[in-house]
Amino acid sequence: MTGVPLKHQRISRILAREIRDGSRRAGERLPGEHTLAERFGVSRTTIRAALAELSEEGLITTRTGKGSYVLFDGRPPDDRFGWARARVVRGAGTAVRTLSVREAHEGALATELGLEKDEFVCVERAGELVADGTVVSYERRFLPPVPVIRELPARSLGQESVPALLRRAGLRPDHGEQRVSGRPVDAREAELLRRAPGDWFLETRRTSRAADGTFVEHVVGLLDPEHFELTLTFG
Repeated sequence: MTGVPLKHQRISRILAREIRDGSRRAGERLPGEHTLAERFGVSRTTIRAALAELSEEGLITTRTGKGSYVLFDGRPPDDRFGWARARVVRGAGTAVRTLSVREAHEGALATELGLEKDEFVCVERAGELVADGTVVSYERRFLPPVPVIRELPARSLGQESVPALLRRAGLRPDHGEQRVSGRPVDAREAELLRRAPGDWFLETRRTSRAADGTFVEHVVGLLDPEHFELTLTFG
């Protein structure tokens, strides 16, 4: 994000870094609002705003009357709570690398999603095991070319998360659908994943829409079944 971050953004970034680097483990309860407010010298309202941002990024979940708990467990970031989440089951966590950010024209996808125009901004990323650099995931995120997002190919994504980018663009996922299947990877995917064509991967396809039905994003992900499992949390 550009400019000087607001207090709650600065705090959320500090806590996010602690969660992503493993200082706070999956399932751990975060300190209470009062304790965090004292630590950062801010009001509890500011802390609530920071926790809300962490929740929207899928890093924590807040349970009424019980506190906030860490969700992040080494999976690629930006998977929202409520969807089937990819969780690393073997390996010491993953790091995500952006491969490209480009304009794309996808007529078949536009037809599938019921969109009038076939224009998208496509973000390609790969997930690698921190321990040895093995590529274990690959995803393509198709975003609408609205203001803020259409600038991405020229300036890149940087350190900003996709949920944060969507919020800046005025897009908030409200509902959608997700499908999971298995299939062999093609030649291009195999090259990106450093595997052999025909190797079997899990494929997730997720489409998110705003409350009024406006298209927000379509994500196609490939996950190595040797390193991932999919979990769905509800209730």
